[in-house]
Amino acid sequence: MFSAREAAWPLIRAELDLSYLQIGLLLTLPGLLSNLIEPPIALLGDVWRRKALILGGGVVFVAALGLLAASPGFLALLAAFILLYPANAAFVNLSQASLMDSAPARHVQNMARWTAAGWVGTVLGPLVVAAAVMLGLGWRSVFLGFAAVALVVVLFVGRARLHTPNRAEEQPGERRPRMQVALDALRALGRPSVFRWLVLLQLSDLMLDKLNSFVALYVVDVAGGSEAQGALSLSLWAGAGLVGQLALIPILERVRPLAYLRVSAFAALVLFPLFLIAPDLSVKLGVLGLLGLLTAGWYAVLQGALYSALPGRSGTALALGSVADIVGSQVPLALGAAASFWGLGVAMWVLLAAPIGLLVGLARERSAKASGAG
Repeated sequence: MFSAREAAWPLIRAELDLSYLQIGLLLTLPGLLSNLIEPPIALLGDVWRRKALILGGGVVFVAALGLLAASPGFLALLAAFILLYPANAAFVNLSQASLMDSAPARHVQNMARWTAAGWVGTVLGPLVVAAAVMLGLGWRSVFLGFAAVALVVVLFVGRARLHTPNRAEEQPGERRPRMQVALDALRALGRPSVFRWLVLLQLSDLMLDKLNSFVALYVVDVAGGSEAQGALSLSLWAGAGLVGQLALIPILERVRPLAYLRVSAFAALVLFPLFLIAPDLSVKLGVLGLLGLLTAGWYAVLQGALYSALPGRSGTALALGSVADIVGSQVPLALGAAASFWGLGVAMWVLLAAPIGLLVGLARERSAKASGAG
């Protein structure tokens, strides 16, 4: 759904007459509000009925997609996104937490599998939009169809059994007081090992979701491509990412996750400027595909490391990630404002902070380990 939204931005902008600043608000304000709601939802997933939270999030997700498909203008679109973000946190993120709880010793490996499944959706989303454009169905039909599919998924989840039920459901006598869970989360935020992964996750997202949010607009408005090429550029990026993510699953059985991360960050540091300065659209798309291939595993490795830093507290890891997202959610608004003043081509250079930050942060991680060994 989210990758289809990014691919559909040129169509949505044209029909609803949106500015770059309004698009920045649509990508920022819902995330900011959701980040105030998501931490309590995630913490509640550690001490209450997690499956009920997942199902409730699914129902709201379906309703929000219906509103998105029917939106007549900016305000309705904003309301749909405000509903979608926290619904996604309950529906999808708590499902991820349950997967992490199923095998505490294999957080990174299972995150790689989870992310590979997500990449399938990321690839299909822009293709659905491109097909809708070619068939003359419009962007609204895409999200109405997604609402129907999401409803089927909710019904399936209602009948399914979680492989690792919430501890609070199985052992009520061992529940921690809910206020204590919140206090423990605040203490965990002050731990350097936890704080490091939260910062690196936010930096890496510049080259992941933030790039994903603007790449179709970049191809259309800066590189001179058509709207269909904008949608297909996302499919290329996502398809390369899917290949990279699938390849990462066996790689992580043989290579240390942080070693992979350092090499791919250095490669991105070289490739992203090449993407921005290449004069030919076909060259840009080729470099974009390489970027998708190399950065696909960043989220899996860093999120898995965060879960491992908080063993047995997957909901707390999600909650702290949501707190960190309060800062990260400001990026689309900043990019939208910068694009309005200086042009999107100039604003995109900000995303280069992702590989630079990863290399600096991981170098400090290596130095800390070396000092400890000494």
